[in-house]
Amino acid sequence: MNASTNPTTHPAETLRPHAPLTEYYENQDKHRAFVQQIFDSTAVDYDRIESILAFGTGPWYRRQALMRANLRAGAQVLDVGTGTGLVAREALGIVGPTGSVVGVDPSPGMMSQAHLTGVELLTGFAEALPRPDNSTDFLSMGYALRHISDVRPAFSEFYRALKPGGRLLILEITRPKTRWGMLLLKTYMRLFVPTIARFVSRGASTSLLWRYYWDTIEACMAPEAVMAALREAGFTDVKRYVELGIFSEFTATKPQA
Repeated sequence: MNASTNPTTHPAETLRPHAPLTEYYENQDKHRAFVQQIFDSTAVDYDRIESILAFGTGPWYRRQALMRANLRAGAQVLDVGTGTGLVAREALGIVGPTGSVVGVDPSPGMMSQAHLTGVELLTGFAEALPRPDNSTDFLSMGYALRHISDVRPAFSEFYRALKPGGRLLILEITRPKTRWGMLLLKTYMRLFVPTIARFVSRGASTSLLWRYYWDTIEACMAPEAVMAALREAGFTDVKRYVELGIFSEFTATKPQA
């Protein structure tokens, strides 16, 4: 991996996606270890619970989001926080045999459940991608922004790995704007989904994962802050598209050299 970075000078202070959630880990120093452990221990159940959570519409939505972000046949894709490969699978179907998909994730347990022929899987973190400079046409991150430790170096790495003119897509669940929307989503995500997880999961930690999942959504930085950090990293054409009031698609472009 080359050492060069984008020309934007970043402030030194850490930009966390949310404050430490001490119900789950003692302090920020324990955050990365907790995230890796909870995903490793629940990996065998993840796809099943995700399908319940999304009422089976996840593959269709992810494919539509990738196409809205202008992913095309023949592209080289880097999927950060690839997990069990849910976004990578749809990307592979779009880029076809002339394209390529590489997935990066800190959880070997999650990647062991991907079962994706033709996708290269690498262990790594968003803040230090194991990829060369200017090596990918399209970079995606699906619902993993809330789990990284520092947004600024992650976005700087995204910029570094993309080719000039390359496209970025970050998928996230963001808080509804209305009080009733928040109440409904919180009830569904923090009570209903963890309860269902207890009955259909094979791992004791699965219901805990989905409670944590909601708490990171509730605590996460505002969409406007995400977009500001992307611009700070050097990206242009930064936009946000929202489905059903909660599914945010952040897109951006690395400028041409």
